[in-house]
Amino acid sequence: MSLTRTEQTAVAGPERPELQQALQEIVDSGFAGVQLRVHDERGAWVGSAGVRKLGASVKPSTDGRFRIGSSTKTFTATLVLQLVAEGKLGLDAPAADHLPQFELDRRITVRMLLQHTSGVFNFTGEYYEDGTFAPGIPWQGPEFVANQFHTYPPEELVRLALSKPARFAPGTDWSYSNTNYVLAKLLVEAVTGRPYAEEMQRRILGPLGLSGTSVPGTSPEIPAPHAHGYYTFQDADQWKTVDLTRYNVSWISAAGDMFSTTEDLHVFFSALMAGKLLPAPLLAEMRTPHPELGYGLGLFVQETGGGTVFHHNGGFFGWAALMYGTADGGTTLTASLTTGDAQLDFAATAAAFQKAQQRLVDAVFCGGRQPAPARADGHSAH
Repeated sequence: MSLTRTEQTAVAGPERPELQQALQEIVDSGFAGVQLRVHDERGAWVGSAGVRKLGASVKPSTDGRFRIGSSTKTFTATLVLQLVAEGKLGLDAPAADHLPQFELDRRITVRMLLQHTSGVFNFTGEYYEDGTFAPGIPWQGPEFVANQFHTYPPEELVRLALSKPARFAPGTDWSYSNTNYVLAKLLVEAVTGRPYAEEMQRRILGPLGLSGTSVPGTSPEIPAPHAHGYYTFQDADQWKTVDLTRYNVSWISAAGDMFSTTEDLHVFFSALMAGKLLPAPLLAEMRTPHPELGYGLGLFVQETGGGTVFHHNGGFFGWAALMYGTADGGTTLTASLTTGDAQLDFAATAAAFQKAQQRLVDAVFCGGRQPAPARADGHSAH
């Protein structure tokens, strides 16, 4: 039997029992499956644990595709910054110059969109400091399941957000809003005259050889091999678990619609950190964090027991993705987690995900030392 490229890497790579143990602990905590890829000074290591599909015994493939949720934002930000480098966009110019149809506040700049400082309402809903919640499009419960194949045009998502009060005046605060990245997608299309997916392929995916990565648009499909993503929710008095592997991800657009592999995420993030995708001044801008939660332009900056790492994790119900790297791209951690049928609400799922990511960051970047507290990153596509 011939081995795939990633399986060959695993066979040839170093023994890392602590990583395999971490994967098993994640599965034991309630996740259905997990696949992990680590590149560092000891070489490359890949592994998986759990199951690819509930009710089956096959482990997740180590080269399987998965939905990466908000890790998409780093790809989108990189694409926008390439246009800035070419002079097609001004980082501190009004976004309204290129999107007149929305009558945006002219104080909102391209930088504010990428850094979540625009104040624009989050179309997936806003949680406020006093505990209240202002709903947007359905992103959980029976309505989310019912919309499995519904198409949301990006303009519809933006107009919904702009129909709501701004969270704050542009540039005066920070708040994670998926609307910023739908606007970023529309900016790309406005200044290039080409679809966002085409530009992503032409500028990033193609040149890097990321054949396992795609912008699916309105297609609900994800090519094999892949694990299955499940969503457990309460419908009236009953708990239900549904397979949402096939899902029209237009509901999140360029804020979180891509799928990828652990190898492709490694290649992308390593290239980005090593300065192969952006000029040094713009990479420095990308890595400069806002004091609120340490968000740069499309990525988070986190201090760990082993030093500074950059990342953008993501996911939505059924899926979670991890994408971490050091400043030189020499050490990366990329992973996919799939949820099972545990009866967890959103808060419990998020807490379990945060514990899992902390366990892996500790193992890879901190040499087993206790890392500094992770920054909460809103982290999922919703």
